[in-house]
Amino acid sequence: MTSRPYELMYLVQPSADEERLGAITERIQSTITSLGGKVEKVNPPVRRRLAYELGRHREGQYGVIEFSLPGEQSRELDRTIRLTEDVLRYLVVRRDE
Repeated sequence: MTSRPYELMYLVQPSADEERLGAITERIQSTITSLGGKVEKVNPPVRRRLAYELGRHREGQYGVIEFSLPGEQSRELDRTIRLTEDVLRYLVVRRDE
């Protein structure tokens, strides 16, 4: 089972406070490690203005996590992120090795 490098960019609602942001980031990191992956770099969420309105939001909080994960486990990570209420959008891309 070989791990592949990935990068996750996620957008959290602007109303989420520091405690909630920390809980979301921690949940994602613990999911990665429980699936046999390794978190390499975490950029905590930063508030930014969106290029276009998303639902009723004009701002959001962007976070980025770089990690490695066995390829077949990426579906379970995707499911976990999708079930996190405060995450508006996310994108997981495979990085060059």
